[in-house]
Amino acid sequence: MIYETKTALVLRKDLAAWQTANVAAFLAGGLAGTHAHLMGEPYLDANGRAYTALIREPVFVYGATLEELQRTHQRALSRELVPAIYIEPMFATTNDADNRAAVAAAPVEAMNFVGIGVHGPRKAVDKVVNGLKFLS
Repeated sequence: MIYETKTALVLRKDLAAWQTANVAAFLAGGLAGTHAHLMGEPYLDANGRAYTALIREPVFVYGATLEELQRTHQRALSRELVPAIYIEPMFATTNDADNRAAVAAAPVEAMNFVGIGVHGPRKAVDKVVNGLKFLS
């Protein structure tokens, strides 16, 4: 099935494995919380046990340098997409309020991005991630 929308996570390539997983989880959660249509239906196994719903469409995960993340951010904004972001100072926090304060203290032109998530029309997201390679 080809969806009309696309979801992409762009993660800085030099992160530790735990950071990559953590940032991806935060970004995907932010996008799913903002775009309710991303969520599929809950699951049931053969015994009738319930499981939570998952994101209904593939999530494409790309690797990037800081410069590529900054470019991705600008591309998303220029296409009027509202990205999910994670910046390096957020690794030093332990709660949502401090995360928001870290972002509020960062001038947009100097944000030290470690991850950006975007969801929107397929063609717009393709232009945002153009030139990036899948994370390996």
